[in-house]
Amino acid sequence: MGMTKRTPLIAGNWKMNLDHLQAVALVQKLHWALKDAKHEDGSVEVAVFPPFTDLRSVQTLLDADKIPFTLGAQDLSTHDEGAYTGEISGAFLKKLAVSQVIIGHSERREYHAEGDDVVAAKVQAALKHGLVPVICVGETSEDLEKHGASAVPVAQLEKALADVPADADIVVAYEPVWAIGSGQAATPEQAQEVCAKLREVIGAKLGAEASERTRVLYGGSVKSANIASYMREPDVDGALVGGASIKVDEFAAIIRFEKHVGV
Repeated sequence: MGMTKRTPLIAGNWKMNLDHLQAVALVQKLHWALKDAKHEDGSVEVAVFPPFTDLRSVQTLLDADKIPFTLGAQDLSTHDEGAYTGEISGAFLKKLAVSQVIIGHSERREYHAEGDDVVAAKVQAALKHGLVPVICVGETSEDLEKHGASAVPVAQLEKALADVPADADIVVAYEPVWAIGSGQAATPEQAQEVCAKLREVIGAKLGAEASERTRVLYGGSVKSANIASYMREPDVDGALVGGASIKVDEFAAIIRFEKHVGV
């Protein structure tokens, strides 16, 4: 993996699933599953991204039971406070011990018309409040056919990093839109090709040190049967997992990829 050993990050984006009671039950079961497998040794960072209404309950559980999961949010506002009905400020998230936040997910881009300018503003809002932005980039099947695999993700990331300082702590997630929820995952070679290009963008924008330490994830129909193949690639540092992250046994198996990857 180069000069720096990047801690793999397996992140579960629950999307709009699970109420706060179901969320607590899932986290407890996941914790037990990993504990029984003696996997809570810090070799892999596990992050969960529940809906906003679940955050307080999950935070309380993580604190009370000393569960070593990172708590993340699925979105945040570009604003700190004010007359913005339905919006959630990064300041509010920070008070709930949230440490990461997904920004620019394809569903936000598509269903809420969030363009590159909004994504860049949200990255700045996250950094302002001490949150690590998980910056999502990816291409549709039409983009893939017209521009090739890396052109759109590279352009999206360049805009997202426009005003990011070199010492910022960020995560980048490559999620080909054509693979999300489709069962048609990118091949490990395809993922590596694009993730390597994204790492080059990080280097060009933020410098070599940032490029070396920043984790680049793959997302899109990730499951226990294919995670090891992605994790063998030198520029893939983990996964942003969707539907499989709310299935305890499957998500636990993804987290335990080291059993199969040979590292």
